[in-house]
Amino acid sequence: MEVTHEQSMLAYSTYSEAGGVGKTTTAANLAVAHARAGLKPLVVPLDPQDGDLSRLFGVDEQRTEPVDNLVRHMVRRPKGGFSDLIRTVEGVDIVPEHNMLSDLGEYLQREKDQSEAMGEAFGMHAQLLRVLREADVPDTYDVLICDPPATEGPHLYNAIHATRSLVIPIEPSAKGRAAVEGLESLVAGLQDQLDVSVGVLAAIPIGFKDTRDQRTILNEIDYPIPEIIGERASLMEGCWMQQCSAFTYVREFRDRRRDYELETLAQFDRIARHLEQEVGIEAPNPPEPGDLDHEVIPA
Repeated sequence: MEVTHEQSMLAYSTYSEAGGVGKTTTAANLAVAHARAGLKPLVVPLDPQDGDLSRLFGVDEQRTEPVDNLVRHMVRRPKGGFSDLIRTVEGVDIVPEHNMLSDLGEYLQREKDQSEAMGEAFGMHAQLLRVLREADVPDTYDVLICDPPATEGPHLYNAIHATRSLVIPIEPSAKGRAAVEGLESLVAGLQDQLDVSVGVLAAIPIGFKDTRDQRTILNEIDYPIPEIIGERASLMEGCWMQQCSAFTYVREFRDRRRDYELETLAQFDRIARHLEQEVGIEAPNPPEPGDLDHEVIPA
């Protein structure tokens, strides 16, 4: 079935209050899982740190150069078209991060002050949404994934304002439990502050070792849990070393295919199908979950 524009674009931000839980690798692998199924995903990472999604996919070589970038578009100072920002890796379109993201709040505040001095409105947290709409992203792409930093601020607020939905990687630990409990108040606060409704499409426990305490913690989570991913530190570290998704890492850089890693890839495929179904998208060419030999047909 071909995806039509009558169907809603799937849009979500990967978010975790706790660091080191695999938020960025989750975003990257889900993006590739959507692309493997014949959908057209756009990833907009917003993390000013060096260890970000642009680094993972190897498209961050210009982050320190005076080139056009997303921040310039968000403060209405672009040097070119939005489409010129995009790089394509593993079937995924990506807007690379730039060092100007470190000062995003200051740039937005300056533009807001100038606009208000001229009697114009300027919503600091609605600028990413404006840029995406002006670039016809909802009509061009089937999936939008934002990967903001964990800390509250303009990066996170712009991402959530643009996507309205969250996918939450969770560490199945006491620390992770606290993060989930804090998330509920965060979502309520964001809804009030941004005046938008924010939903949680899925919680994804990562690093699960099937202990009694971990099972207790998972039973307390009220959000949908489509899959529970085990301890895969070696696989994820390999992705960062080779600057690629887990799918490419297992296919091209592993000496042999390990059943537990293939199952992890299958889990990312199944999570992607779950998220697509949440908004009524039927992928045109879904693989058997984890099938690395599946023919990927570009959207």
